[in-house]
Amino acid sequence: MSVVIILIFASLTVALLFLAGFVWAVRSGQYEDTLTPSLRVLAEDDFNRAGVKAVSDPVLKQTQERHQHEIK
Repeated sequence: MSVVIILIFASLTVALLFLAGFVWAVRSGQYEDTLTPSLRVLAEDDFNRAGVKAVSDPVLKQTQERHQHEIK
């Protein structure tokens, strides 16, 4: 029976650690921008092929400009 109590406390400790990590991630801004990384994956081939930092996709460029405007 004492093993069950130890396992309950261990599982609560792990759950609290995960909760603390999630709260830290939210407060540090990890979930602020969920759109740009998904668009960056689509435009990654253009970056690698051209070897330039310019964005060839007008929708992606507009999204990045809007995002940078929101940051300022």
